[in-house]
Amino acid sequence: MKKITLLFCLFCTIPLMSQSVGSVSKDAFAHTYSIVARDTITGEMAVGVQSHWFSVGSIVSWGKAGVGVVATQSFVNPAYGPEGLELMSQGVSAERALTQLIEKDEGRAFRQVAFLDAQGNVSGYTGENCVEAAEDLQGKNFSVQANMMLNDKVVPAMAEAFVRFSDYPLAERVVEALKAAQAAGGDIRGKQSAALVVVGSERTEKSWENKKIDLRVDDHETPIKELSRLLKVHRAYERMNKGDLAVEAGNMEKALLEYGTAEKMFPENLEMKFWKAVALANSGRIDEAKPIFKKIFKEDKNWKEMITRLPASGILTISEEELKEITE
Repeated sequence: MKKITLLFCLFCTIPLMSQSVGSVSKDAFAHTYSIVARDTITGEMAVGVQSHWFSVGSIVSWGKAGVGVVATQSFVNPAYGPEGLELMSQGVSAERALTQLIEKDEGRAFRQVAFLDAQGNVSGYTGENCVEAAEDLQGKNFSVQANMMLNDKVVPAMAEAFVRFSDYPLAERVVEALKAAQAAGGDIRGKQSAALVVVGSERTEKSWENKKIDLRVDDHETPIKELSRLLKVHRAYERMNKGDLAVEAGNMEKALLEYGTAEKMFPENLEMKFWKAVALANSGRIDEAKPIFKKIFKEDKNWKEMITRLPASGILTISEEELKEITE
């Protein structure tokens, strides 16, 4: 590649994504560190990434339930995402799929890519022209990779953290790996955005079921810290969703357990307090529910109006007299 073209890539402030495997002259500039990984127990697969670049999750991280995950970075060719997943969906291993795409990529010297398939096979590639410190490292059911890092300790730190936190759920393990990368020095330019994607072990034709977790921090002073916070919120709302399902099934004890667990995770959240109180009321524990409702209504009167609308939908199953007691 001519030097003038490379300099254009390095300093262009509005990078364009290539739509096919080819020259890097129009590819997005996303130097970063990332991890692709699989949980051997659940079969879930994940991609975690952080970069000093806006909205890194929009181009680096790709995944499909029951198929695999992809991280494509450095001078990003996004075609590695959908094309890699398509190959793996046809039964091509991660290594063969990545090799096949690299071989026809004229800009491969500038690429950094990692593939992981549903069987746990992993493959990584770091082109010879990636900016140092640049490296990829594979382990059992994971690959970590980074370029333009402050030092050569970043990639080993990610691998060590992922192995060390083996008792954590996959998403939390990936976040710990990102934290370790940052602690080891991280991106030489600093921090800006991060993303986390988790897909399930079973294939699905329902696009809305493809991603179990899909979190992005597009622009933040401490993106990994914010990503960690969002993951905690996600876990709390998972509990809320389970509580909602329990209400639909008429299992108020189950609902109470789930809502209560969510509230403990975020005790300042009014909605979590509200639905816990609804579950208490539906379980005949009106006296326990009333002081909770009173505190909620004091902070935000809209919740008082909200509760009067629930009996018609069957979500609140108390008598009119009991409803009056709560709203007095």
